[in-house]
Amino acid sequence: MNMPVSIEIVDSKDEAVFDEIYQFFREIEARFSIFQPNSEISKINRHEIKPSKYSREMKEIFDLAEKTKRESFGYFDIENDGRLNPSGIVKGWAIYQAAKKLKSKKINDFYIEAGGDIQTSGLNVDGFKWQVGIRNPFDHSQIIKTLTLSGEGVATSGNYERGRHIYNPISPASPLTEIVSITVIGPTILEADRFATAAFAMGKSGINFIESRPNLGGYAIDQTKTAVFTTNFERYANQNVMAR
Repeated sequence: MNMPVSIEIVDSKDEAVFDEIYQFFREIEARFSIFQPNSEISKINRHEIKPSKYSREMKEIFDLAEKTKRESFGYFDIENDGRLNPSGIVKGWAIYQAAKKLKSKKINDFYIEAGGDIQTSGLNVDGFKWQVGIRNPFDHSQIIKTLTLSGEGVATSGNYERGRHIYNPISPASPLTEIVSITVIGPTILEADRFATAAFAMGKSGINFIESRPNLGGYAIDQTKTAVFTTNFERYANQNVMAR
């Protein structure tokens, strides 16, 4: 999906592991990118593949998208103008799958980032929990909050960087202008990512939706540069405590 991918592994020096994970992301790109005419999702949108012939991964994503749509009261929908675009859920899912691959190799201290969405695990090279910054959407050079994570995932949703690529499925013609960004912390990047997209589509009520979801934390910034956050957000923020 034309996004940078970064991986840091602390407890393994095996270079082949990096090659395997990057190859996995290339395969995901080839399957799910709506910009590649020969991808599976592009062929599905051209009705060249029957549902019975969808890949296992595609079926899993479609099922997860439908589940997220139900849980978000319709504010998450991968269908727009008759075309399917699973980008809002594939990224977090792919990072989550990559993390599972690392853990299956007994690798436990690592950090994976793809397009700003992050999965942490264990500790960094200095023995601390991982430090993740929330960027100021009005000044990308500034970090306005620092999260301290070990095992959680974090995803930020907004239209400030990539232009309007998120829409409100309930009212597609309404521009999403109430909030500029929303950051969601979850037990995994999969949970954080799929609900971050839905919450942004909800506008100002999105942070209340995150508040209502068990095991999620959130931090939203509106157009007046005012931040609101969930009651449990501070447990993740500004805790630079050595874990060893």
